[in-house]
Amino acid sequence: MMMNNIEEERGRLRTSCSVELKGFSQATPAQTFQEMADWAQSNDVTHDVYGEGAFIQHFEEKVAKLLGKQSAVFMPSGVMAQLIAVNIWCERKRLQRFGVHASSHLLLHEKQSYQALMQLHGVTVGHRLRPIVEEDLSAVAEPLGCLAVELPARELGGQLPEWEELEALKKSAAQSGTPLHMDGARLWETKAYYQRSYAEIADGFSSVYVSAYKGLGGIAGALLAGDTDFIQQARLWLRRLGGNLVSQTPMVVSTAMRFDKQLAILEACYQRTLSLAACLQTIPGIRILPRTPQVNMFHAYFDADIPALLNARDNIARQHGYWLFNNLEGTEVPGWCKTEFYIGDSLLQMSDVQILDLFSELMGQVNKGN
Repeated sequence: MMMNNIEEERGRLRTSCSVELKGFSQATPAQTFQEMADWAQSNDVTHDVYGEGAFIQHFEEKVAKLLGKQSAVFMPSGVMAQLIAVNIWCERKRLQRFGVHASSHLLLHEKQSYQALMQLHGVTVGHRLRPIVEEDLSAVAEPLGCLAVELPARELGGQLPEWEELEALKKSAAQSGTPLHMDGARLWETKAYYQRSYAEIADGFSSVYVSAYKGLGGIAGALLAGDTDFIQQARLWLRRLGGNLVSQTPMVVSTAMRFDKQLAILEACYQRTLSLAACLQTIPGIRILPRTPQVNMFHAYFDADIPALLNARDNIARQHGYWLFNNLEGTEVPGWCKTEFYIGDSLLQMSDVQILDLFSELMGQVNKGN
């Protein structure tokens, strides 16, 4: 009961802060729904019926073209989209196993859905602390129905393979006849690093999943893109799994109305991330992974105990009205903990001097307590 009271108090403290460093500014439900209503009216939006309708199909075509694919389908969730994609490739190859990184969402956060629902076997590919590269695929001793590759890898601090490494992986997969499926939940944020079009990045992947809300601000949802026959089969599985909702208009509108604006701001968010990371690394007791961020995300490691760091964060929130980070988790190194930084528009107006002062004060309070 005491723990619940503390968390409730911290929730109220977070809400009271004028600035939250992580992520994009978030409107209230009422503000979001009003914006959706205004946008839908000005764009003559009509409801889709079980995925059929001019509005949803136009948006699917827009995303497919951006990714350089023939077709795309909007789905309620990324979990469903990825499960469908992996199952289709394994079914076509008549192999019940697929390759996946140890940090993949499919392994860590989906309650073994690929096993429970599709009776598939996930083969871990590559080193757990870096992205999959060509040598990892070559080292697999058995054929795979497909290989799922996450760009960027969230659990690795948003790491990406270098462009030459990615191209080598694509070439190796093509030579071995292994379909590549991209977990592109945050694909939109890779363009700033690669300086390539989304179609170039997705080229060589037989299917691509992208989130409809991560980085875009939609309510929920995902899109799965690929060749026309693949998407036709994906729509069949969408129906089988109960994802072919009577209408997905609210989710599509919430994504479509912000789509172009959010994509346009991601370059600025990445540049702000580079500056922020460089700033934080000047403070004793803080380290960044990767040392040079590759997207507008990184992991910050603190030489401090979790309770002391949370108390210091709360003090700064009360005194200055800035919420520095959310959750902390322990690391394999005793005495260290980490958190994820995801850089959105909330940090574009803050200077490095402000950041430096806040985190210097944070570590100063922790060290004073020790």
